[in-house]
Amino acid sequence: MEKIALITGAGKGIGRAIALELSRDFPIAVNFRNSERAAIELCQMISDYGGNARAFKADVGDPAQVSYMFKEIENEMGASPLLLINNAGITKDNLLMRMKDEEWNSVIQANLNSVYYCSHEAIRGMLRAKWGRIVNIASVVGLIGSPGQSNYSAAKAGMIGFTKSIAREYGSKGITANTVAPGFIDTDMTNILKEDLKNSFIAQIPIGRAGLAEDVAKAVAFFASESSSYVTGQVLAVDGGMTMY
Repeated sequence: MEKIALITGAGKGIGRAIALELSRDFPIAVNFRNSERAAIELCQMISDYGGNARAFKADVGDPAQVSYMFKEIENEMGASPLLLINNAGITKDNLLMRMKDEEWNSVIQANLNSVYYCSHEAIRGMLRAKWGRIVNIASVVGLIGSPGQSNYSAAKAGMIGFTKSIAREYGSKGITANTVAPGFIDTDMTNILKEDLKNSFIAQIPIGRAGLAEDVAKAVAFFASESSSYVTGQVLAVDGGMTMY
């Protein structure tokens, strides 16, 4: 049985890079919410390279849509995903005293609750197969915090705690769970920042440059591989040394 990899929020940015990296070894289920054209183009690119990928639309912050997506994947690709990369997320930044309930709740729903919904669906198939890989894409702000991002930081820190807990629950079943925490990565999200702000972030990075989506994808590929079979419950910061302790 082929091991299918589901990447949430895979239409662009880090998710897209992860999908391309993993497509060398696994059939890919490309999840998207809004970026349908980008998701279809990604699937075609993977196909052109000799891989196998299909696109699945779902808001992973909605448990009903997540459940339906897993049924669609099984129907169309022949099996439930044995690799789950929880990458989807949003930001709605604001200072705490100005933050609206909607800004808090929507970020928690999209970034943290979605990880629970997808993992809850995926774990059944992994238990049947006695093999699974869950890789959650958090952020260094889940480790060190960030002004104006209390909602996003809380979601990412919660993701790390969730990962460690399920790693303890399912390690004996052949299932690993790990977290990749990207730092300042060159994506559409960071490209909208003003140049002086980007430079101030880069000045804090010992390696002296922004990371690439491909840097994150290679870390995910390690956790998805048999080379990491004795690694679980860990957080790997891909940040150029930004958060060294």
